Amino acid sequence: MAEQEARPSEQRFGAQAFAHDHGAAAADAFDPRVTPARAELAAKHLEGKIKAARFVEGRPYEVIEPQAPLRRAPAPDAPLDTEALKGERVTVYEMSDEGWAWVQLADDGYVGFIPASALREPGPAPTHIVATLRTLVFPGPLIKLAPVGSLPLGCRLAVARIDAPFAVTASGQYLPSRHLAPLDVHEIDFVAVAERFLGTPYLWGGKTNLGIDCSGLVQVALAACGIACPRDSDMQEKALGKALASDDLSDLARGDLLFWRGHVAIVRDQSTLIHANAFHMAVAVEPMTQAIARIRAAGCELTDVRRL
Repeated sequence: MAEQEARPSEQRFGAQAFAHDHGAAAADAFDPRVTPARAELAAKHLEGKIKAARFVEGRPYEVIEPQAPLRRAPAPDAPLDTEALKGERVTVYEMSDEGWAWVQLADDGYVGFIPASALREPGPAPTHIVATLRTLVFPGPLIKLAPVGSLPLGCRLAVARIDAPFAVTASGQYLPSRHLAPLDVHEIDFVAVAERFLGTPYLWGGKTNLGIDCSGLVQVALAACGIACPRDSDMQEKALGKALASDDLSDLARGDLLFWRGHVAIVRDQSTLIHANAFHMAVAVEPMTQAIARIRAAGCELTDVRRL
C-alpha cells in the first residue's frame, strides 16, 4: 500500500530460519526484530530459552558516526531497518572480518548489522543532546572555519566545557551551545518536534532530517520529550498510551496517534495530522479526513487510535 511501511517480524533477516528451528510458539515469543538470536549465534542470556549453535556475552560499544545504518543483513545494499545516532550505546555480539558488527541497540532493542567502523568502545558518558534539527561541528571556536561534520537531532555528546557561544566536546570539537541541551532537559510538545521535520524526505528506516519514516518520526519526536518509544508502528500501537474509539474521531486531541497496518500518523488538531508517508514521499501535514480516505482507498482501514 502507498502509505504503508509494514515491517513484519517474519520478513526480517533470519526470521524464517528462526521459526523453522524453534517452532511457531518460539517465533511468537521472541520477536526477531528485538531478539539477538540467529541459528548460529545468540546472546548468552537467551541460553536455555532458544536453540543456537553457540551463545556469547555481548560487549558494549557506542556509535561514533552522526547516524549509522542498521541493516537486515551484513551488506551495504541490505534493507535499512533503522538508524543509530551518535552517542547511542549498543551491545556487540559479533564482529565480522568483512567489517560488520551484529548488534542490539540499547535504546529500543532493535537487532541488526552496523558497519564496525561506526563503533568504538564507550568513551566519556554523554552529558548533552543535539536539540535542533541539525547542527554543525567545527574544529575550533570560529564559525568561519570549515565544518568537520554535522549532527542530527538526538545525537548525544560528552561536553567538557561551555565557551560561549560554543560547547566544547571531550574530543575537542566545537558546536553551537544553543543547539544542545543537557540530557535531563526535554521538549514538552512532541507534535511541535515532529513539525520541525516538515518536508523531510521519506526514507524507510530513517530517523533524521536527511530521511525519516512514519514510526521513526514518532520515535524521534517522543524521545526529544524524554518518552521511550519502540521503533516500529506495530510495536508503538501495542506499547503507547491508551486506546480510544476508532469509529468516532470527533474528540481527537493534539498528540493522539492514528494507526493503520504498517503506518502511524500524529494528530495536530481536530482537522489535520502530520506523518512521514510514501504518498508524498515526505513528512507532510494534510487534512485528516483526506488522509484516512486515501489510505482506505488503498485497502487499509484505521486499526487503532491511542492517546498518550
